[in-house]
Amino acid sequence: MTAHTVSKGLDAFFNPNAIAVIGASDNPDRIGGRPLHFCRQAGFAGALYPINPTRDTVQGLPAFASLDDVPGPVDLAILAVPAEQIADTLRACGHKGVRGAVIFSAGFAELGAEGQAAQDELLAIARAHDMRLLGPNCLGFFAARSGASGTFSSGLDGGIPARGKVGLITQSGAYGTHLLSMAKARRLGVAAWVSTGNEADVTVPDCLAHMVEDPDVSAIGIYMEGVKRADTLLAAIERARILRKPVLIMKVGASDVGAQAMHSHTASLAGSDASFQAAVEQAGALRVDTTEEMFDILYAASVAPMPAGDRLGILTVSGGAGVLMADAADRHGLSVPPMPKDAVQRMLVRNPFASPRNPVDFTAQAINDFGLVTDFLDEMMQHGDYDAYVGFFTSWAGAARLGPMLFEALTGALAGFDRPFALVGLLGDEMAARYDAAGIPSFADPSRAVAVLAALARLRAGFDRPAVAGALPHLDDTGLPATPLSEAAAKARLAQAGIPCLPEEVAQDAEEAAALAERMGLPVALKILSPDIAHKTDIGGVALGLASAQAVQDAAAAMLRDIPAKAPHARVEGLLVTPMAGEGVELILGSQRDPVMGPMVMVGIGGILAEVAPDVVLARAPVTPDQALDMLARLRAAALLDGVRGRPAVDRAAVADAIARLSVLAAANADTIDSIEINPLLATPDGILALDALIVPRGRDAEEDP
Repeated sequence: MTAHTVSKGLDAFFNPNAIAVIGASDNPDRIGGRPLHFCRQAGFAGALYPINPTRDTVQGLPAFASLDDVPGPVDLAILAVPAEQIADTLRACGHKGVRGAVIFSAGFAELGAEGQAAQDELLAIARAHDMRLLGPNCLGFFAARSGASGTFSSGLDGGIPARGKVGLITQSGAYGTHLLSMAKARRLGVAAWVSTGNEADVTVPDCLAHMVEDPDVSAIGIYMEGVKRADTLLAAIERARILRKPVLIMKVGASDVGAQAMHSHTASLAGSDASFQAAVEQAGALRVDTTEEMFDILYAASVAPMPAGDRLGILTVSGGAGVLMADAADRHGLSVPPMPKDAVQRMLVRNPFASPRNPVDFTAQAINDFGLVTDFLDEMMQHGDYDAYVGFFTSWAGAARLGPMLFEALTGALAGFDRPFALVGLLGDEMAARYDAAGIPSFADPSRAVAVLAALARLRAGFDRPAVAGALPHLDDTGLPATPLSEAAAKARLAQAGIPCLPEEVAQDAEEAAALAERMGLPVALKILSPDIAHKTDIGGVALGLASAQAVQDAAAAMLRDIPAKAPHARVEGLLVTPMAGEGVELILGSQRDPVMGPMVMVGIGGILAEVAPDVVLARAPVTPDQALDMLARLRAAALLDGVRGRPAVDRAAVADAIARLSVLAAANADTIDSIEINPLLATPDGILALDALIVPRGRDAEEDP
């Protein structure tokens, strides 16, 4: 284990010298018999100690009545006993000096408060003896290098998976079995597999941190239901990014129904799905929606090099397939630049029936002249300068005569080539394995092939991203009061943090408001001032463009008269008078403390439509101005910032600086502040202005419109 490893003690699971199976069965098909059977099948070379007081031997191995009878040290214990016996058995493991224990039994936190108390007892026992726990309610693990197989998963039935460099981590046991079985069916070499279950101790982030540092693992796929130890998860993802190891995450529970089912399954924690996605992608992982997508990318990443950019070259025997793949490239963010004109002319001379622009369609004429395949591919490789290539060859790939010819042509042309080439065709397992060995992933569906190349390009872009994009802004004072603030107080605190606001004054009655407006200069904006009213517009608490003192006085009188009836519990501190800000692009800028992922910062198109038609980008706080600029670029309406219909571009750097400053405030006050919101933040060519602000302490919600 290197100095970067944050998962203390997981070597006891993945690389033990001695394993005891407590509750060992002589029947290799029973839960207590499977770990012994699988360890021997996988070639575990260490000591195996079956613990069974009723037998002298188990599966041909000497059996022991208890752990105390085992003659040597035990690194790992596999507990295949009923839930009511787990606590006492775990104590015995502690007295023996066991460093890790796998608990298969269910009946703990997933059942509610009583089960949680029983699970807490297990954790206390383990910690008292400096022992790590995997489970309870888990299917265990498999480690290819050591052969340690602390699992009863049917995914190892019918043979151990081929040894490779893919790590698989799953919270669900049964679905984890499905993943392991799929890996075998997809010819995916597995280095390690683990099911974490209830995660009383060892979590998905712990396992990820371990696998990231394992030189046998080059790509990792994760199935998650909830998140424990978010900081460990994100640190491990960032470490994987630095080591250029792809991390793919399929997290369920995005829907309300899914979240409820998830909680009853493994007692996991659920925060905002959008916050989770933003945080893991910011750290460098790739979120996937389906198991098929995850395995497609893991497969390609384990076979092919990664593209250095987003330029895709398409070689095809079918014009229709070429259009299909070009459309898929557009959907997934890949560009399809045309071939240079001189190369097009050379290919047309070679085959007048071709359409060699890109997609490059060399037509079925290649059946009569197979050299067209390599000639056209060579033109693309030499002169197209694409970052990735996809070739559609339909049934040719598996045909008795054309299949071997195509294999020799492609592998010869691509030998030593450092850019990925994905083959699309219909071919059998034997030929597919030959392509895999040659570094050419194969797919039957052209759209899937393009989607995978796009995913590899996104991963490569993440790998190439600097570890730190710029520096965080320095704030002299980041402390915020843990009490509700009025708009005026909130904006004063933001101004202190370096986020500009308009000058404003507070009036206590309508006459004072009119006088202040005349002194300030008309027209003005008038707002009700209360720490308890979040949405002032909804209850008539905002009046804009008031051009006369009488208009100010009338609006102020109406607010002071009507709003106490509409929001009877709100404390009214007066009326806020401020000059009109002028024109610009209205943005919303805010932070929210996610219960799992921590403080998140958000920017989007703002104003009164922010909640009606949301267009926002999230990131985990804090972010640097450079990272904030990237957030702005990912807004769907980012073009508004550059000026449309004759309007000038806004100062993006000023907006990014405000995002970064607010994010520093949010991160520094994560324990006391629930949310900070600026809506609108007016962006202009000359800078930005916070026109309204709200700061909500933890446990206190500003009063909504009744």
